Amino acid sequence: MSSLDEDIYLSIKEESSGLYKEKGSKFLSFAFPVATEDYIKGHLTDLRKKYFDARHHCYAYALGKNQHIYRANDDGEPNHSAGDPILGQIRSKGISDVLVVVIRYFGGTKLGVGGLITAYKTATQEALDQAELVEKLVTEDAEFLFTYEVMNEVMRIVKEYEPQVHNQEFNLQCRLKLRMRSKQAPIITEKLLKAGCTLAD
Repeated sequence: MSSLDEDIYLSIKEESSGLYKEKGSKFLSFAFPVATEDYIKGHLTDLRKKYFDARHHCYAYALGKNQHIYRANDDGEPNHSAGDPILGQIRSKGISDVLVVVIRYFGGTKLGVGGLITAYKTATQEALDQAELVEKLVTEDAEFLFTYEVMNEVMRIVKEYEPQVHNQEFNLQCRLKLRMRSKQAPIITEKLLKAGCTLAD
């Protein structure tokens, strides 16, 4: 990831899946792009409903530029035999904003901790290898207030730097909510303040 700009990181474009079989046990793996922990809960709920008869639903996720929000869950498997290997594969791929769930159907033969680690690691790898990687930007949001008199200059700055415009209102007082690349945010903010904008609370 060092080759990427400091405000760019990698994620996956869309859902992907994989399958690993060992001694009768089946490990179904699913990788999802996720932006927040609320999305994660939704995917986990949906999979538990769909694969309600499976023995284990183990998962791990990482969020944010430096994978600073993360969690691993063994869901009843021996400690660190499922969630950690899943998280390890996410980290080794150098991706974030991703959830991987591995669903196990028990085949009657115990695999042992070493076997489980290999199974969960490989199942995760199968799903992530199918995924298309995409670059994501670290962004900052800010809302600016300004008057009609300075609108032309404000819109010229917006056109020059091309931040995402999330909301705009042109009334007696104009409002503009922008989502900016982190490394551009100080420059855009400074130029808009100089042009006569103020930051909304």
